[in-house]
Amino acid sequence: MSFLRNLFGAAPTPTNDGAFAPSPLALKLATSSKTDYDGGAYANPYTGGKLRVLMVCTEERNMTMANGKKFSTGNHPVEMGLPMLHLINAGFEIDIVTPTGAPVVIEDWAMPGEDEDVKNLFREYANAFAKPGSLADFVSKSMTDDAPYIAVFLPGGHGAMLGLPDNADLGKLLHWAHDRDLFTLALCHGPAALLAAEDGKKFIYSGYKIAAFPDAVDKQTPMIGYMPGHMPWKFGEKLNALGVTITNTKADSSCQIDRHLISGASPKAANNFGRLASETLLQATR
Repeated sequence: MSFLRNLFGAAPTPTNDGAFAPSPLALKLATSSKTDYDGGAYANPYTGGKLRVLMVCTEERNMTMANGKKFSTGNHPVEMGLPMLHLINAGFEIDIVTPTGAPVVIEDWAMPGEDEDVKNLFREYANAFAKPGSLADFVSKSMTDDAPYIAVFLPGGHGAMLGLPDNADLGKLLHWAHDRDLFTLALCHGPAALLAAEDGKKFIYSGYKIAAFPDAVDKQTPMIGYMPGHMPWKFGEKLNALGVTITNTKADSSCQIDRHLISGASPKAANNFGRLASETLLQATR
């Protein structure tokens, strides 16, 4: 079996820290050198002052799979980058935090190497990714009634399942945003981080419909070497148990708005999600 996987380029690629990145076959099938970014033009961007979006990123890289092998992950650069480009062009400012203020971890292997818009964005925000704010500090000092925020953004990548779904500070942030009718934006595996809001009472997103990366697709990806083993847990299953309905069955371009929660299914949804989120936020400012 290992011979055939190597022959067809389906063997996960070892990393320097003992984990595995996706196989050459998986990268060919699941990533692209360019995105479908539409240019991010907005006829009437927000000009009313500094209105901000708080982007909560992972600071953890390696996910231990069910078989004990480690998958090299982080935040997906397309699922992070395209929504950022749209939000910025729509006139909003973005603040970046990780749980402790450690550097943002990015799935470098998914970077679209021929997409100048995305590459320029990551160059411009390199210092912010290297030295983000601390979510813990934000929760203790900045969650005020007059805080200039319109949304919380949970970008995708399997890294959103590391250190965020059980983070108490993120739980407090999500409740704060929900109670103040701020928007929450979550893409692909980003909705896994919504689990942080579970407090043993009625889940604040119970009854909501969302788009998210399907558990069933995660189950298939080890076959092409995208991951070195099966998932250690299923975030869709956990959200379903809390009363959330995932409306898509494929890793496609689906997006969903339910009240103040905006979600998208996969990297294929990143551009549409970014535009939908930005236009919705702009409408809310008017």
